[in-house]
Amino acid sequence: MMLRTVGVEEELLLVDAGSHEPRALSKAVLALAERRTEGDFVFEHELHDQQLEFATQPRTDMRELVDEIRRWRGEAARSAAQAGATVAALATAPLPVSAAIGEGARYQWMAEKFGVTAQEQLTCGCHVHVSVESDEEGVGVLDRIRPWLSVLLALSANSPFWQGRDSGYASYRSRVWGRWPSAGPVEVFGSADRYHAQVDALIDTGVLLDRGMIYFDARLSHRYPTVEFRVADVCLDPSDAALIATLARALVETAARDWRAGVPADPVSVGLLRMAAWQAGRAGMDGKLLHPATMRPAPASDVVDALLAHVRNALEDSGDFEAADAALRNLRHRGTGARAQREALARTGSLRDAVAEGVVRVHD
Repeated sequence: MMLRTVGVEEELLLVDAGSHEPRALSKAVLALAERRTEGDFVFEHELHDQQLEFATQPRTDMRELVDEIRRWRGEAARSAAQAGATVAALATAPLPVSAAIGEGARYQWMAEKFGVTAQEQLTCGCHVHVSVESDEEGVGVLDRIRPWLSVLLALSANSPFWQGRDSGYASYRSRVWGRWPSAGPVEVFGSADRYHAQVDALIDTGVLLDRGMIYFDARLSHRYPTVEFRVADVCLDPSDAALIATLARALVETAARDWRAGVPADPVSVGLLRMAAWQAGRAGMDGKLLHPATMRPAPASDVVDALLAHVRNALEDSGDFEAADAALRNLRHRGTGARAQREALARTGSLRDAVAEGVVRVHD
């Protein structure tokens, strides 16, 4: 069996080394990182100057993937330290912040077009790219992974705080991200032609600048021959990011096999998928989720068991089942990043310690 490659893009929050307040230092940190890493440069600007992004190489071995995530998180922290800051693997900033839009024509266009929606998008996600053989296979995959995407969101939930207060959500990033006009779940397309026609129609409205602003929960990448998962928060722990990537690859492989076998896609409505995403963002792993098979409430542990059963054959064929099973049991025992942040606040009464949770994990 030829293993599909997997790549991860992570967005990280830049915070002051002392106060842990967000700092608009991306330009300085990127310059320092470029000097430190020379030809092996993986960092990029993001919409706001209080964040930066890195991308791993395409990998087939999940152990190599998590090692690379740790490497680049560490390199980001070392570069930030030279600017008096550090990085935190948090999907929203717990402390109050007035976000600074980055320079450049693209970001300025977005700021003017979308106003407060762009201004308030200081959110950090984890995007997973999984290789596909063709656009037809990719759309066959997109059509069949739709009910399962909310489970990945619940597993990654790492953004309970917003502007100095508890949002009431495990992933408030997902709610803020959902303000973009193209964000969220989509219908069954049925073919690559229909997918591309829909993307073209969305761009032709003039609301979106280009294909890079197609913010579906999962999409065909406009840069690589991949399906790109865009639902997850950046994870507190690098091993959780690798788990999300492992499950994403297994979902792609399972869906591709079903597509080739002529198994029809579940026609669950976009409305119900939105309910599932809302519930996953609200509860994370500490409540009930909507079960992908029934779209009815079920304990989060039961829904995760269903996901594992759904992709078990693909995980076993790639040699990832035992590691994924152990990682899921570990995550369920200790909880998501959202739980860790809330526990830090409960211990000390300080949101700065919730930020410290992310900073400590970056250096693991």
